[in-house]
Amino acid sequence: MRFVLASASPARLAVLRAAGIDPSVIVSGVDEDAVAASLTDPTPAELVTALARAKAVAVAETAGIAGSDAVVVGCDSMLAIGGEVVGKPGTPEIARKRWAGMAGGTGELLTGHVVLRLENGAVTAEAAGSQTTTVHFATPTQDELDAYLATGEPLNVAGAFTLDGLGGWFVEGIEGDPSSVIGISLPLTRRLLGEVGVNVTDLWRANG
Repeated sequence: MRFVLASASPARLAVLRAAGIDPSVIVSGVDEDAVAASLTDPTPAELVTALARAKAVAVAETAGIAGSDAVVVGCDSMLAIGGEVVGKPGTPEIARKRWAGMAGGTGELLTGHVVLRLENGAVTAEAAGSQTTTVHFATPTQDELDAYLATGEPLNVAGAFTLDGLGGWFVEGIEGDPSSVIGISLPLTRRLLGEVGVNVTDLWRANG
């Protein structure tokens, strides 16, 4: 059975590889803004889960897995600061503003996952869930923040930080699942795989 990751995130891919799975990667190309706009007043958990489902469904419908027995995993992450949900900043100016609100405080990193099971290319089961982890942020100096923004790393990641990259220097601690903060929650993914009848240990390279 193929494990298909519906994400271009190198961090998610690295987490899965370190945990014994070498997935196929198929990027969904989903218009996240359009999906979000189609929802009526979603909670943060509903929003990230809906985005994850849109990505998984789009990939399940691609020619790349036609006729396959597979599981497709879609993921989405956002950071909630003071009740406001934020995604990827995209520009240094927005990332700087995000850090002005995050520094010395906490945020809730929300990750939504959807797992689709395919048999002969047809979806036969679906499971969805979300994970919330509290992140405690340090207060970077102005020079440190300037240097971090200049790397470009925080511009294309949820909440303008990473735990497993340069941003890890500015995270004081977390309460919850570390893999979720990186982008894919291993405990949640294992539970969702179980819900669609797949044992994660059967997907490990060592057993294949």
